[in-house]
Amino acid sequence: MFQFGFSKMAMKTLSGSCSSDLSSLFRGAFYVTRTRFTSPEEVFSCRGIGFSSTDSCVHELFNSRVDPPKLLSAEKKEAKSLLSLFLMQQYLSKAAAARTINKSDHFINHLISRLHSAHKSRYLVGRELITLEIRDTLNPYLQSLLEEHGNFIVDLVKNFRTAPIEGKPALLVCRSHSSLDSKKPEAVSYVSAPSPAADPCPQHSYLLELGMDLEQIKLATRRCPSFANYSLERKIKPLVEFLLDLGVAKSEIPKILVQRPHLCGHCISGKIIPMMLYLEDMGVDKKQWAKVIFRSPGLLSHSMQKVQAVVNFLLELGLSGDSIGKVLTRFPRIVCYSVEDNLRPTAEYLKRLGVNVAIVVHRFPAILCCSIEGHLKLVTKFFYERGFRVEEVSYMVSRFPNLCGLSLTESLIPKWEFFLTMGYSKSELVKFSHYFGYNLEQRIRPRFALVQELGLKIRLNLMLVRLHCDFEKVLKMNRKNIPVDKVSSHTESK
Repeated sequence: MFQFGFSKMAMKTLSGSCSSDLSSLFRGAFYVTRTRFTSPEEVFSCRGIGFSSTDSCVHELFNSRVDPPKLLSAEKKEAKSLLSLFLMQQYLSKAAAARTINKSDHFINHLISRLHSAHKSRYLVGRELITLEIRDTLNPYLQSLLEEHGNFIVDLVKNFRTAPIEGKPALLVCRSHSSLDSKKPEAVSYVSAPSPAADPCPQHSYLLELGMDLEQIKLATRRCPSFANYSLERKIKPLVEFLLDLGVAKSEIPKILVQRPHLCGHCISGKIIPMMLYLEDMGVDKKQWAKVIFRSPGLLSHSMQKVQAVVNFLLELGLSGDSIGKVLTRFPRIVCYSVEDNLRPTAEYLKRLGVNVAIVVHRFPAILCCSIEGHLKLVTKFFYERGFRVEEVSYMVSRFPNLCGLSLTESLIPKWEFFLTMGYSKSELVKFSHYFGYNLEQRIRPRFALVQELGLKIRLNLMLVRLHCDFEKVLKMNRKNIPVDKVSSHTESK
């Protein structure tokens, strides 16, 4: 299970009963390379790394391996850097990623062991891996873990452990999800392959009649293994009927159950209704519950403490009670984010940018959930590199905070490149940053082409904001040489 290398001193130390069993003696410092896992499932299935009888004599040396310190330190530094970038790509802030890495020593050691296993020949001759080789080895492995464990990937990184069990000196487990994963195959099998000789499972039949297909049922069961065993009469039906009474369309129920099957396990009168009453007191529109739940089914499953923490933070930012109600109604997913790891760092970044955070959040609540490193900094850098000053970027974000939620490659870059061909000044774009919110192919390009064809010069906002019929009126009035200001006031009054 392990490969050992020994210095001369280590070889003498082990020259007793176990020395004859050592098959390989290598020059250099003593090191241990743990056999790599062939798949993420092996991590969660708790398959131990055991020792043979010949290995037991060197077991005590396992925890005191003396790899070349500088080389090992450099590898760990590179692995931590790579892992930090990977976590930020999963929408963690830089601070949250750093805190996660500080709790992930065992996972970092596991990544190093994969390097040693994948590049045995390099280590035997004492050659150091370059950065590109380290990244090419670890990146695919991290992606495979993400594909397998999805939202649980951060928990896996933090809770990766080495713990002795039944005499085995090293057993890799994820404490948070080891028991959950052991139930998962059995639960999925239960809903995937019902016995043809038996009557159909009543839960299964009910969910199919409700509109869920087999793949949706299996996905819900993977996310919540207990879902396969929830009582139809005491858990599933009461929740479905409760949602229907709130105005949720029957066709939307399958999506809600797939996204948050845990809802079936909550007591309606003891958990869900009290949460709804609290949120209504905070200003959530009771007439909009169907839309709110469909947008974020997990809203009602969070603890009261977590929801209160988000509400208190919004109050701290300066939002009024009515504004908080509107924020929770329009973007209920905000309560899914950590105040300290996500919301507060983003708010601080926006403050440094010079925007009024309360106003911006009221207009576009999702801005608080944007990744700083993965999105906000990239957007602001985009405008800085094109000659916009900090004050101008602050003004643009304040006027149109949705700007921070737009894709660089699919929205900002192509619209900016087309803007350069239109002949408008940058100052007009600063005044009307909403330009980036319009569809390039369906509105910006065709309207500008029509304005050019008629030989007219119309302000950017007048060209884009108006509905089609009003836009035609603007064109007619401009052809009659009516001043643009009068066109604007005339159209707005109508």
